Amino acid sequence: MLEIVFFCSAFVCGFIVFQCRLPPLIGFLAAGFILHSLGYRSTELLHSTASLGVTLLLFSIGLKLQVKTLAKFYVWAPSSIHLVLSSCIFSALVMLLARFSLPLFVDLNLETALLIGFAFSFSSTVFAVKVLEQRGEMASFHGKLSIAILVMQDLFAVLFLAISTGQIPNYWSLGLLILLPLLRPVMYQILDRSKHGELLPLFGFFFSLLIGYQLFEFAGLKGDLGALVVGMLFAPHKKSAELAKSLLSFKDLMLVGFFLSIGLNASLSTEVVVAAIILVAILPIKVLLYYLLTNVFKLRARTSLLNAFTLANYSEFGLIVCALAASNQWISNQWLAVVGIAVSLSFIIATPLNTHANFFYARYESWLHKLESKQRLFIERPVELGSAEVLIFGMGRIGTGAYDTLCQHYPKAVTGVDISQDSIHRHQKHGRSVILADATDPDFWQSINHSKVQVVMLAMSKHVQNLLALEQLQASGFDGTVSAIAFYPDQQKELEELGVDSTYNFYTSAGSGFAEHVTETLT
Repeated sequence: MLEIVFFCSAFVCGFIVFQCRLPPLIGFLAAGFILHSLGYRSTELLHSTASLGVTLLLFSIGLKLQVKTLAKFYVWAPSSIHLVLSSCIFSALVMLLARFSLPLFVDLNLETALLIGFAFSFSSTVFAVKVLEQRGEMASFHGKLSIAILVMQDLFAVLFLAISTGQIPNYWSLGLLILLPLLRPVMYQILDRSKHGELLPLFGFFFSLLIGYQLFEFAGLKGDLGALVVGMLFAPHKKSAELAKSLLSFKDLMLVGFFLSIGLNASLSTEVVVAAIILVAILPIKVLLYYLLTNVFKLRARTSLLNAFTLANYSEFGLIVCALAASNQWISNQWLAVVGIAVSLSFIIATPLNTHANFFYARYESWLHKLESKQRLFIERPVELGSAEVLIFGMGRIGTGAYDTLCQHYPKAVTGVDISQDSIHRHQKHGRSVILADATDPDFWQSINHSKVQVVMLAMSKHVQNLLALEQLQASGFDGTVSAIAFYPDQQKELEELGVDSTYNFYTSAGSGFAEHVTETLT
């Protein structure tokens, strides 16, 4: 079967690219281009796999779509303004290049230029999620802001996909939109009873493909829009995150088919590569717009910078939009190759930007603060440590256990620190003293007085977070005791070499703690 060749090639190219610390989907796109040059073409099965991957992607986006978050002015306002401005700027540049009779651009009119500008206004959800997960910043304020902006963009994209098909909703559509919310309690019961095993991802397939995609198509609406809407219905459920996680591997695997099909349906040429490089050269305009707009809406310079770097790329949704346009013969298939190469190059540029984001902020901090709004959102205001003598960074299960144990011996001397607002509220309901702050943020360490603090415990779930926090802690002149958790011996060794006084291997010590608990029970 040709699909075996396709996916094996995708693995080889993705693996090579991943060793260079770049997103594997760059390798998947490259595999498609290479296979096309060898005479291979896309198949019906690959096309079906790609369509399924896009549908699951939209369902997963719906699972993360909290309407109350999108309703905040610092989310919908900058994202909407950015989409309009960047679409207009990119479209104007495309028309300007057409006036100079550049290949590929010369055949474009105003409508197709607006379409391409719209496609390049998006940023990559896949890239942003991967970057934030690797840094352990999904729950941070800037991480949630980036995801919320991406969800707003995805909503615009899905509306475009729905309108562009030209389908006219039939009388079933009104009944469907009324019936689904009424059936939500029953759907929640089914989700609860699916538990945590193999039924959970099958639940996602059933509701995204049958209830979402097929029913909306039957009602004369876009099936992909149905997948998003059904996902939104499950977003408030406590198991929505677990459901999204259970679908992650399936979704990523099927999206490989989408990226492969892009390369298999478009051939490389000098004109294609030149057009892609030109579009990547104007990417800084898009990044600058992100930074300026979020600053206008009262965000700190660091939050705006990290958000802009996270979104400093082109999107796989741009590929989806252009794929639809090419299938309707609005643009040539060569533009699929242009967008694919531009997306890949933007990922290559964005990767080091995000890896060294704190370095860039520290180096250009004084300049960045000149553009910062004088007012602050409440969530962005400085915090006070009070009389804390012990700071615990990371109030997950390990940090919470350490907090409760220490409070038995040193009441009112322990303070927890976490980046998640939801986590803060949960701990404060239980009477714990926990503040909202980012341990990797230089501004946090500059704004606090830690002269009374004697012990700092780094209990964050990502090793890289503990390393970055340790770097900021040492730079702030802290001379007390530092302890940190680790999950592997090599991580312990690295922390100790960097000056940590004591390390705690979670896996090894968990077994020892379990044995001690059993011994105490027996005696």
